[in-house]
Amino acid sequence: MALICSQHFFGGSEAFLLTVMAYDRYVAICHPLRYTTIMNQQCCFSLLMFCWIGGLIHGIVQVVVMAPLPYCGANVLDNFYCDIPQVIKLACSETYADEIVLIVSDGLVTVPSFLLLLVSYATILAAICSRFGKGGRKALSTCSSHLMVVGLFYGPIFFVYMKPSSDSQVDKMASVFYMVVSPALNPLIYTLRNQQVKGAMGKLKNKCQCLLLLQRE
Repeated sequence: MALICSQHFFGGSEAFLLTVMAYDRYVAICHPLRYTTIMNQQCCFSLLMFCWIGGLIHGIVQVVVMAPLPYCGANVLDNFYCDIPQVIKLACSETYADEIVLIVSDGLVTVPSFLLLLVSYATILAAICSRFGKGGRKALSTCSSHLMVVGLFYGPIFFVYMKPSSDSQVDKMASVFYMVVSPALNPLIYTLRNQQVKGAMGKLKNKCQCLLLLQRE
């Protein structure tokens, strides 16, 4: 139960945080002159607190639904960690109503967040096409890393949690991708957009080329 709560606490917080980041990019691109006024320290702190409190409520809801179920049978999960679709199968009672509650709970976090993301980027694309012209490529490139992380985050979630009764082996791959691959790629995706990292990679590349030339000579 602690693992389930922490998993959904951090997952829910990340879903809200990705939405807040999309809003931040919308303000930066569509209202650049008012950015420092809108996204002031108090606003950023309030948005961050909303992300953490929303994630905490989401994690607690999962435990409130799962903990009272009678687990009197097998205690072996058909997965690599304590994921809700597999844990709920261990209950010795009818769990249809509980699955519906969990689907609704997950949907209330992921669907509105995802729709807000789509609205934010649709507005950004419309602004870029109408105002910036050719210079819009640079503005859009600032959103590329965030869009990649959004795809890695929401893809496995919609695949796994929108059908919790499935026992497909593909669900295991999606779960591992969500828990391991996506978090491991996040730092790489964001750091490759950093100018200092790009500069360091360029210097390393030049040194490697020089060493290869010296060895050939």
